[in-house]
Amino acid sequence: MATFSVPTRTNVNTQNQEIFDNLEKSLGFVPNLYATLAHSPSALGDFLGFAGRKSSLSNKEKEVINLTVSQSNECSYCLAAHTAISQMNGFSSEEVIKLRSGASINDAKLDSLAAFVRNTINNNSKPSREAVTTLQEEGYTAEHIVDIALIIGEITVTNYLHGITQIPVDFPTAPVLEPVVA
Repeated sequence: MATFSVPTRTNVNTQNQEIFDNLEKSLGFVPNLYATLAHSPSALGDFLGFAGRKSSLSNKEKEVINLTVSQSNECSYCLAAHTAISQMNGFSSEEVIKLRSGASINDAKLDSLAAFVRNTINNNSKPSREAVTTLQEEGYTAEHIVDIALIIGEITVTNYLHGITQIPVDFPTAPVLEPVVA
């Protein structure tokens, strides 16, 4: 496997240097995964524009998607980052574990969203009619479903980038889930 370095501000173009400065101001640091996108002259800006677009989904709903997809893809970087972000958005540590493991968090709307995302992933982008119907019964509209698809795509990009590069995780490590005994 190729070794990927994490670029620093001095290793990137002027456009990415400005983005690094903005990330430093807003987050206090440049996450390694974002820095890795800066290997491309335009990928970091393009990705942040896509990730920062207006959405019909709440931050909690986005995190349900991010955790569900990252668990499915076994992305240690994104699980670490989104465990921290989920907790900043009001999820308890216990709820994060439940979302990752597919257990109910006793919120019918968010549980239906997590189930829909898992069903979509497990069926290679083709959710069952039942999963779609359950999601719609919980109040999700066509607009929401479009935004769900975009967020699945967004987190899949970062899952894959980390899977390919294996750059160091610079967030607190997410707990490892206990294996399910069948």
